[in-house]
Amino acid sequence: MNLSLKQPLQAEGRADVIMRETRPASPPPAAMPETQKQRVRRLAAHCQKYRGSVPALAIQQLVTTLVPLVLLVGVMFATVEHAYWVTLLLALPAAGLLVRAFIIQHDCGHGSFFSSRPVNDFVGRAMSLLTLAPYGLWRREHAQHHATSGNLDRRGAGDIDTMTVAEYQKLSKLGKLHYKLYRHPLFLFGLGVPAYFVLIQRLPWMHSLPPRDAWKSVLALNLGLIAFYAPLCYFFGVANVLWVGLPVLHIAAATGGWLFFIQHQFEETTWDKAEGWDFQVAALLGSSYYDLPKIMNWFTGNIGLHHIHHLNSMIPNYRLSACLEASPELKSINRLTLRDSIACARLKLWDEDQRRLVGFDELPTTA
Repeated sequence: MNLSLKQPLQAEGRADVIMRETRPASPPPAAMPETQKQRVRRLAAHCQKYRGSVPALAIQQLVTTLVPLVLLVGVMFATVEHAYWVTLLLALPAAGLLVRAFIIQHDCGHGSFFSSRPVNDFVGRAMSLLTLAPYGLWRREHAQHHATSGNLDRRGAGDIDTMTVAEYQKLSKLGKLHYKLYRHPLFLFGLGVPAYFVLIQRLPWMHSLPPRDAWKSVLALNLGLIAFYAPLCYFFGVANVLWVGLPVLHIAAATGGWLFFIQHQFEETTWDKAEGWDFQVAALLGSSYYDLPKIMNWFTGNIGLHHIHHLNSMIPNYRLSACLEASPELKSINRLTLRDSIACARLKLWDEDQRRLVGFDELPTTA
C-alpha cells in the first residue's frame, strides 16, 4: 500500500522535472545601446595598445628625414646663384622634409618618439634649429592645447582663434573686420603662420605662457640659431642663405598651418562648455582623420590621423597607421579627403545651437 501511494507522487515529480528541463529558456535581455562615452572609452583602450616608442623605427625616421634634407639643401646652395628656378623647385620637397622634422620635434615634446626623456629633449631641441620653434615653449603650449581642445571656456592655448556665433555678433564693426581678416586663408597661411614661426617665436611675448616662463626657451633657441647659421652665412653669404632658407620655411610653415587648421576646423567637430566637456570625447570627435595620399602622409608624419593622436598622444607618429588599420571603426570617424578639406576654409564660427562650424555666409545679413 505504501508503495502504491508513493509511485504517483514520484511520477508526478519526474514529470515536473522533465517539464522544467524542456521548457524553452527566456530570451536574454536586450543589450543596452552603447553610449557615446562608452564608445570613446572602448576606442581609447584600443589605442592604448600602440603607445610607446620603437627605437629602430625612430632612428629610421630620423635618417630618412635628415639625410635627404641635407642633400637637397646642398643642391639648393649649388644652384642658388646660377639656376634659381632649380632652387625653388627643390624647395618643395625640402619643405615637406622640414614638416616631417617638425613632427619628430612634436613627438619628442610628447615624450613618445623615444622612450628616454633626455634623448627626446636632445632630438627635439636639435630639430628646433630647423623648424625655428623653441622646443620648451612649444612643448608646454602644445600640452595646453591637448588639455583644452574643444573646451569653449579654455580657448587660446595653441589654437587658431575661433569665436562662437553669439560672440561674433556682439563685436563692433571694427572687431568683426579684424576677425574676418584674421580668419582669411590668405592671411592665415600666406602671412600669419610663416610670420609666427620666423618672427613671433623669436620673442617671449604673444604666447599663451607668460613672458617670464617663455623667455628662457626663446633665448636659448635664438642663441642656438646664431651659432648654427652663422657658419652657413660665412661660407655661402647671408643673401644666399636667405634665398635658400626662406622659401623652404614659408612653404613648410604654410603647410603646417593648414594641417593644424584642418585637424580641428571642420564642420562636424565638437566644442562644449567646461561643465559638459569630456577630454576623450573632445579628443576623438573634435579631431579629424585627414585621409591623405600615402606620399603626403609620409612627409607629414601621419599627423592627419589626428583623432588617434589626440586620443593618445603617447603613440609615436610611426605607429599611428598600425593603430588605424587595426580598427576599421576609426577610419569612419571625422574622415576628410584632400578635396573635402578645401571646403573647410570657409568655416569661421562655432554655432552652439546647431553644434557645428559655420561660415559667415550662413549668418543673418545684419550680423
